[in-house]
Amino acid sequence: MNKQHPQQQWREAVIAHAEAVNQYVAQGRAHGWDDLAQPPAPATGHLLEAWQAALLAINRPGVDEPQRQLFREAWPPAHQPLVPLLDAQAQWVGPLLLLEDGSLLARVGLPQDKGQVLRIDAHSVTPVIGISHFGRCPQRRYYALANAEGVRVTDGWGGPLVARLAWPHGLEGLPPGYPFEPLDLPPAPITLTPFPCGQRVLLVSDDGIFVLAASGATRLLPRQQAILDDLLRGVDPDDIALGLAMAHAALAPDGRLIALGEQYGRHLVLDDQLQPVAAIGPASECPHFALFNRRGDQLLLNACHRYQGASLGVRVADLPGLDTEPGSDHPRTPLLHQGARIHSGVARHGEYIVGDAHGYLRAFGEDGGEHWQHYLGSTISALDISADGRTLVAASHAGFISLIALDSGRPQWQIGTGAHAEVRRWVCWKGFDAPLAW
Repeated sequence: MNKQHPQQQWREAVIAHAEAVNQYVAQGRAHGWDDLAQPPAPATGHLLEAWQAALLAINRPGVDEPQRQLFREAWPPAHQPLVPLLDAQAQWVGPLLLLEDGSLLARVGLPQDKGQVLRIDAHSVTPVIGISHFGRCPQRRYYALANAEGVRVTDGWGGPLVARLAWPHGLEGLPPGYPFEPLDLPPAPITLTPFPCGQRVLLVSDDGIFVLAASGATRLLPRQQAILDDLLRGVDPDDIALGLAMAHAALAPDGRLIALGEQYGRHLVLDDQLQPVAAIGPASECPHFALFNRRGDQLLLNACHRYQGASLGVRVADLPGLDTEPGSDHPRTPLLHQGARIHSGVARHGEYIVGDAHGYLRAFGEDGGEHWQHYLGSTISALDISADGRTLVAASHAGFISLIALDSGRPQWQIGTGAHAEVRRWVCWKGFDAPLAW
């Protein structure tokens, strides 16, 4: 029988597992993976009750920051030991924003669920009343704040109102004269992104991708011509699927280009007048994610097959008139990154940081060169980065939010190849009254 205190057992097991995984990765990268056995998960199941009791205790009122730091040292954060609890307690977190004062804005719950928007800082978790979804423009100035009545755009978080926009009714962009029905409820936003002008918002939802404006909503996907083609082929209107799978879109930093797509078809690029610029065949099976680099002169386009993926890197200058088929080996659509099915991403100077389906943050250059990887666990559902590029915040399907100080050194319990230190983690689980700081 192990007579060590539970926290000592936990600390030793977590650190030993991290060191074993890091060594495994280093050997695989240096010499190949053929004869390597992946390290087994740590035997920590008997410690979960003690861990949860300690987590609840450290989140009681009156606990100061030095005590929290001692708790993190005694019970270092890890994903693998908590896997037995995830089926019952984990929940989706996203989107996620770092505000200018260092606090976080997070939505807990799937996009289609009621969910809850929270503002989180080092000392408190506060529900944000009257907002069901939110988003921010690429220039970090304008915020979109949504509820059942519509979408408000403010100049800054908590700033003055600059636009009030209605939800789509669902008949926008559909061929007239056919018996399509309007939406029963407003679309549930996957993302809401104001344009840099503050007068329009890009809405991505399973019910379609739209641009919201004072004059009304414009449907971008599914496209009217594709729907009309189906109708002219004799497809019954009731059999035409207007919903989207893997819907995604990204705005260029200056708002002049929109990259968008869904599971079926190609990557599309539109200009700010919503006119076609390019149609690009995916590098894998299903278009899944798009992201512009920090300068706005390169576009990352990810497509997936199951839990793997591949990303093209296209220069914005090469986009006009570009028209390629899936799997095309076109010189203007080079393969930039292989392996990751990307669910979220941010860009800093010369670097993309993306979150994949296997729980890793992966960073690579605009030339495709690998920079580092950092393990959080479970699918990475949301990312944001500070304006200075020094602080990253990541969320996962497991219900974790991780605040990471980039380029600050790697603690011995961290799985990864980068010199980055998590400074705080929140556990946003079912059964807890509020997220708990770890």
